[in-house]
Amino acid sequence: MVIFERNTPRWLIFLMDTFLSLFSIIFAYFLSFNSSIPFEARTQILYGTLLVLIVRSLSFLISKVYAGVIRHATMKDTQRIVFIVGLGSGILTLAFLIMNFSGRPCYLSFSTIIIDFILLSFIMTFSRVIIKGLYWKYLSNDDKRQRVIILGGFSSGLVIKQTLEREMHITVDVAAFLVSNRKDAKKVIDGAPVYHYSAFENLLEKEDINLFLFADGEVNNEIKAEMLNIAVQKDIKVLSIPKSTDWINGELSYNQLKRINVEDLLERPPIQLDSKHIGAQVYNKTVMVTGAAGSIGSEIVRQLTHYAPKLIILLDHAESPLYDMELELKEELKFSNYKVIILSITNKRRVRSVFERFSPDIVYHAAAYKHVPMMENHPREAVYNNINGSRILADLSSEFNVDKFVMVSTDKAVNPTNVMGASKRIAEIYTQSLNKQSKTKFITTRFGNVLGSNGSVIPRFRKQIEHGGPVTVTHPDITRYFMTIPEACQLVLEAGAMGNGGEIFIFDMGQPVKIADLARKMIKLSGLTVGKDIQLDFTGLRPGEKLYEELLNCEENTIPTHHKRIMVAKVREYVFDDVIKHLNKLDQLNRGTDHLAIVGQMKKMVPEFLSQNSIFSQLDQKDDEIIIANKTIANIAVKKEVVQEK
Repeated sequence: MVIFERNTPRWLIFLMDTFLSLFSIIFAYFLSFNSSIPFEARTQILYGTLLVLIVRSLSFLISKVYAGVIRHATMKDTQRIVFIVGLGSGILTLAFLIMNFSGRPCYLSFSTIIIDFILLSFIMTFSRVIIKGLYWKYLSNDDKRQRVIILGGFSSGLVIKQTLEREMHITVDVAAFLVSNRKDAKKVIDGAPVYHYSAFENLLEKEDINLFLFADGEVNNEIKAEMLNIAVQKDIKVLSIPKSTDWINGELSYNQLKRINVEDLLERPPIQLDSKHIGAQVYNKTVMVTGAAGSIGSEIVRQLTHYAPKLIILLDHAESPLYDMELELKEELKFSNYKVIILSITNKRRVRSVFERFSPDIVYHAAAYKHVPMMENHPREAVYNNINGSRILADLSSEFNVDKFVMVSTDKAVNPTNVMGASKRIAEIYTQSLNKQSKTKFITTRFGNVLGSNGSVIPRFRKQIEHGGPVTVTHPDITRYFMTIPEACQLVLEAGAMGNGGEIFIFDMGQPVKIADLARKMIKLSGLTVGKDIQLDFTGLRPGEKLYEELLNCEENTIPTHHKRIMVAKVREYVFDDVIKHLNKLDQLNRGTDHLAIVGQMKKMVPEFLSQNSIFSQLDQKDDEIIIANKTIANIAVKKEVVQEK
């Protein structure tokens, strides 16, 4: 039927509405005369009907009430129909009053106009409901029929359903609405039952569900992540709905519905920060952030803007990302107390000039080379940037009496198996030993992989999926700890505020995640099937890569802090003069090209540094007995420190 075509002609809808107007006025006359129309009134009725049709037709044409797509009609369409019909009835009432007071023949009565208004409003609305129902029930494409569960409040549930029908052109059969308030459970919305969100998994077992829609903010992050993981495991498509306050002009559109990211599956409860303590440290202070254009450094800058610092100095050598960060500060964050400086932290003369000019109170050191295979192939650069660059910043911080120096380290510094991790451990050793010689408080923070950061697996997996695969994972059993970027940076600020100097803070990273499982979830979230649409390939461990990351060295113990997500590592302490001797020797070797000699010196400084899948493994075979002896001595020393601490 033409009425059910994808684009029903507007003229046909106009004729239908006009016919309904004719039926309505005739029926109104019929009721006005108590079902018996006298013969002498027929001329009056004829002229009255003609007048009504003229008014209705003109009102329909001007308002274009016929232009709406019937199969996507909503409550707003109903309101519009009632308004247009009411406006037409108002014009007819005015005509009735004019004719009545002028003594001219009156073709309408007030009761007829009222009956016509009520009747026409009803039948125009009801006709659209009937047509819409018939279309979706019998004539819509069954392939697009979706069985849906919606996690959201009463007010948004119907709007979500209507948005899907209107803009996705699919039949939405809501199996259930889920709410967080148990008092609202066991009610009904638009014929669909309402359950508490705890019934989600049982509903998935009982119902044939294709789509799960969840509203942001309806449940906390931990429950949200659990529900999303369940949905992904059962191959159910998931779409996220923004909060109603974020709807554009108060209306929800399909463009605002988005697929969930793998980050959503790993969310944990929000971190409770001691904002007063952080604010007291940062407020009206000059703060320097190195690596300010990187994923960690840029987020530290964003979060610092909330605490009203006097000035934020952004240091980085990456021109374009630093420019993007400047635009974000200016246009999005509306923050003006900043200074952008392009330089390398290894350029001591340039870095000194920054300290002389701005005299920073706090330094957050996030600049580093972090890519494991790259640093394994370029150990000189790892030493030059990660060690020497950190040493330059630390020395200048001490010289210019910086209050606190907070270094961002990595879990790869624990029992390092690669050059990158060892370089970060040596930087830790230097700043920790310098702490005893300086008024500056040197603080180190360690955490694992950061979701979505530069060089992390997630952007790489996304790119591989976009290109049709394969998605490459080094080993089926490789696991990593993950945090979100904001989560990691919040803990850096908190640890920096509580640190008194010399500590190495480690963060609660939650449970380790298998990278292969992460890849499979990302493929599923893209609406694809592993092994069918996208292949998962295992390529073997890369140079310096290990299966399992650690947050604590076997020679280390932890002490809790007031923050349950932050602990202090008890680590082996080094004598500053000895560290200087080793670093000077390393710096001298780094001026040459003998990579084995450079890495060999790093191993002397970090006896637990045992290379894996690397050409530098040959150095470990020569010094096994020395390594074991050094680790034993370190273990005894730390145990004594722990006993004394107790």
